Amino acid sequence: MNRPQHTPARLEPAPPTSGRVLDAQLHLLDRQVIDVDGLPVTTVDDLELEGVEADIPIAAGAAAPVISALLSGPVLGTRIFGGRPPSSRLIRLTWKDVSAVDVTIRLGVRSESLAESWVERWIRDKIITRIPGGKHDPH
Repeated sequence: MNRPQHTPARLEPAPPTSGRVLDAQLHLLDRQVIDVDGLPVTTVDDLELEGVEADIPIAAGAAAPVISALLSGPVLGTRIFGGRPPSSRLIRLTWKDVSAVDVTIRLGVRSESLAESWVERWIRDKIITRIPGGKHDPH
């Protein structure tokens, strides 16, 4: 069988990388984020990357982009109607706080220490605790 000359006979192996290679859509987006105690914090809606510019192709041989933060926030409306929420409305969890990526994304810190979880704490303290039985875990 004759192959066109521009097609290689076999694929070249992938170049070696340091660290773990993640597929953003498969491993990160829409994943639940939990803290070190197993409490839910948020879900991942977007990523903040370093080493890449928007709308500029990555040159061959250039260093791979690096994740600097996980972003979460009010994105349902923008998913339905298009556009992007203002960056000031997004919750930003720095990548250095991530301890594991599995079925969920686990943080190495407690959610109480994150300024990003103030909404969850406010709802718990101001609304849930006022519901009869809302101040303790069910038995």
